[in-house]
Amino acid sequence: MSAEVDPTSLGPAAPVQKGGATLSPTWRRRLATLGWGIVSIGLFTGIWELLWALGYANPLLLPPPHLFLSDIPGTLQYFDRSNRIGSVATGGGVQALLITMGWTTMRVVLGLTLGFICGVAVGATIHYIKPARNLLLPTILLLAPISPVAWLPVAIFVFGIGDVPAVFLVFITVFFAIVLSTGAQIESVPKNYIHVARIMGATRRQTFWRVILPAILPSLFMTLRLNLFAAWMVVLIAETVGVGTGLGQITSMARSTFNARLVFFTMGIIGVLGFLSDWGLRQVQHKMLWWIAPNQGAAR
Repeated sequence: MSAEVDPTSLGPAAPVQKGGATLSPTWRRRLATLGWGIVSIGLFTGIWELLWALGYANPLLLPPPHLFLSDIPGTLQYFDRSNRIGSVATGGGVQALLITMGWTTMRVVLGLTLGFICGVAVGATIHYIKPARNLLLPTILLLAPISPVAWLPVAIFVFGIGDVPAVFLVFITVFFAIVLSTGAQIESVPKNYIHVARIMGATRRQTFWRVILPAILPSLFMTLRLNLFAAWMVVLIAETVGVGTGLGQITSMARSTFNARLVFFTMGIIGVLGFLSDWGLRQVQHKMLWWIAPNQGAAR
C-alpha cells in the first residue's frame, strides 16, 4: 500500500524540474542582461561596419572595429611599462597595456574615494556646525560651478607634473557635488527616524552614524555614480596635459600623429574601463547598502 503525497505539502518554493536543473531568477536576470548587452553592442558594431561597407565611413577617419582591431600587436607597441613622463615606448605588449590601464584606473578610483569621503565629512560639518556653515558654504557655492577642467592649470601650478594633478581633478569633480548633496539629503531624512533614535537614548553621534548616514547613503551613491563618467573624462584631459602618461596621453599622441586606429582602440579600452568601474561601484553599493531590497522601485 503506497503512501500518497499531498502536492501542497511541498510548499510554493519547491521548483519543478523538467528534464534538468532550472535556473534561479537571479541567474535568469543576469543572463538576460548579458544577452541584451551583447545584442546592443553587436547592433552598434554592425551599423558601423555597414556604413563602412557602403562607403559612408572613411576608413582613415572612422575605421570600423575589424580594422583597428586587426593589428593589435602593432597597436600595443605605443604603450609603455613605466609611468615616467617622456619615456619612449618599448613595445611592451599586453603587459604594458594593462599597466597603463592600471595607472589611469588608480587615479580615478583614488580621486573618487577621497572626494566622496571628504565631501560627506564637509557636508555634515556644514550642516551641524553653524560657524562652519557661515564660513564655508558661500565659498563652496562660489567654486562649485567652476568646471573641473578649469582647475587643471591650478593643479599643475600647485602640484607640478605627475599623478597628483589628475587625482586632484577627479577629486574636484565629485567633491562639491557630494558636499551639497550631503546637506540636502540630511535635511530630507524623515523626522520620525530622529525622534525614535532619541527616544531609544541614542546620542547625537550615534544618531548620525546609525540613522542619518544609512538613510542618506543611497542618494549619495547615486550622486557618485552620476559623477563617475565625468571623472573619467576629466582624468583623460589631466593625463594629456598634467600627467604625461596614461590612456589620455596615448589618445593625445594618436591624435597628434593622425593614428585613427590607435585613437579608436584606446577609446574602446576607456569605454570598457568605464563600464567595469560603474559595475564595480554598483557591487560596492549592493554590499554596503545590504538593507535595501533590489528592484523595489516603480514598475517598469
